[in-house]
Amino acid sequence: MGSAVPSRAAGTEPPRRRGPRRPSLAALGLLAALGLLLGSGDCQLQTPCRIQKCTTDFVSLTSHLNLALEGFDLEFCKALRAYSACTYRNSKVCRGNLVYHSAVLGISDLMSQRNCSKDGPTSSTNPEVTHDPCNYSGHTEAREYQEGEKTPPPTYLFCGLFGDPHLRTFKDHFQTCKVEGAWPLIDNNYLSVQVTNVPVVPGSSATATNKITIIFKSYQDCTDQKVYQAVTDDLPAAFVDGTTSGGDGNTKSLQIVEKVSGKYIEMHAKYIGTTVYVRQLGHYLTLAIRMPQELVMAYEESQDLQLCVNGCPSTERIDDSGHLPLPVMGQLLPQGGAAHPRSVYTLETATTKCHEKMLVKDIYFYSCVFDLLTTGDVNFTAAAHSALQDVEALHPRKEHWHIFPSSGSSGVSKGSKFFVHLGLVCLVVVVFL
Repeated sequence: MGSAVPSRAAGTEPPRRRGPRRPSLAALGLLAALGLLLGSGDCQLQTPCRIQKCTTDFVSLTSHLNLALEGFDLEFCKALRAYSACTYRNSKVCRGNLVYHSAVLGISDLMSQRNCSKDGPTSSTNPEVTHDPCNYSGHTEAREYQEGEKTPPPTYLFCGLFGDPHLRTFKDHFQTCKVEGAWPLIDNNYLSVQVTNVPVVPGSSATATNKITIIFKSYQDCTDQKVYQAVTDDLPAAFVDGTTSGGDGNTKSLQIVEKVSGKYIEMHAKYIGTTVYVRQLGHYLTLAIRMPQELVMAYEESQDLQLCVNGCPSTERIDDSGHLPLPVMGQLLPQGGAAHPRSVYTLETATTKCHEKMLVKDIYFYSCVFDLLTTGDVNFTAAAHSALQDVEALHPRKEHWHIFPSSGSSGVSKGSKFFVHLGLVCLVVVVFL
């Protein structure tokens, strides 16, 4: 005996077949949650497969959409096409991944339900991160989302010039050089820096900087070319055209900030992630700069004469691998050399004076001693101290702030130490041509 089939009440209509249901946001959330949940389990071991990021981006693109508002279908289809494109890019590396294949089927079903065409505009895969071409710090974030993987932060390099003059290159090599006249410190596709050095003591090859010219080269819509020039007793807080910034008035992708009137200015070039400090101490100028490594190295073969990049030519070096020569009493002037005033400092008094400001006997300390013995000008003590402060402010790696002579605890050369140990008193630091 067959089972009874319930009869329909008289006069009632048979139930109508419903068309495809519009997906609720809860259902969409379930699809996304499935991808995130499974992506966080064993499938996560398949590191090359980035289906989890595809799903996370889709959730980010759709979580703010309101089903009841006009334009929902248009934006939702854009997001689905972006999701589909992301899965396609990962099709090879995600082959055999359960989460990946589930996402592909889910996307196909949703596109069918929403009547989304496969061709058409797509949403940005990261609506919260917008790429500002005039903000270098945002470049890494933009590349990270474009390439779909975490990228390391940019590497910054430091270069400084101060004193008689002492150069710290981008490679953290420390040199003392003659380099009289005009010399390029930096000359790449984004920035040029040139210094002019003049003798500080008649008959000596030691020089110091009395002019700095900095050219920020035009870059996209961020800034037109801007030229800054400082000379002794004229340290302006503006570019040569009278402006104090470059780029849009609100953005200020390049600007000059005056810290101490006529004595200390900073330049911040946000579009190339570069900071420049220029100071005047006594009669001479100092410079410190921090710049991203990838921009530092963006130059042509013909631009290889850059003191910050490659150091001073060997014929221009005064130091011996970081050791500074201290000629002692009894050493003669070169034939025909001009006489020069004696320094008021001895090795002992110069060491004491420099130790007042610099407790660590690193190369900055020995540079201070060298400069005092060379010139007798106490402003060079302030220059060495400020140079070290600039390192601490701009150099990205604290463990590299201090540089020590490669052998022993003294920064003077071995020959000089021999005579000092004999008890001879230093007359003046003279570096002969």
